[in-house]
Amino acid sequence: MSEHGTISWGDFEKVLICAGTVQRVEEFPEARKPAWKLWVDFGPHGVRKTSAQVKHLYGAQDLVGRQIVGVLNFPPKQVGPFESEFLLTGFPTDEGVVITTVERPVPNGTRLA
Repeated sequence: MSEHGTISWGDFEKVLICAGTVQRVEEFPEARKPAWKLWVDFGPHGVRKTSAQVKHLYGAQDLVGRQIVGVLNFPPKQVGPFESEFLLTGFPTDEGVVITTVERPVPNGTRLA
């Protein structure tokens, strides 16, 4: 058993993990670590914004139009002058964070099952 223990299916169902398409990417010069500001269309959940420290591996042109995976039901988080409205998921590596994407397109807002 891992150090994190087990969770119930009900625990998993509480986490709103959805696919969305990156619509816009902007510089975030106020961030302490290199980051982008992203606006992502989550379909019925609306367009939400986040700050993402993924500049080491992704340019703005690499992100626009890409379908990503985000956690939508964390409370908003203030990141300097910017309010982050969802958590962009990814895997940390020595080179930087590798963004979680979907293997083929799904409708924006589709929930991970």
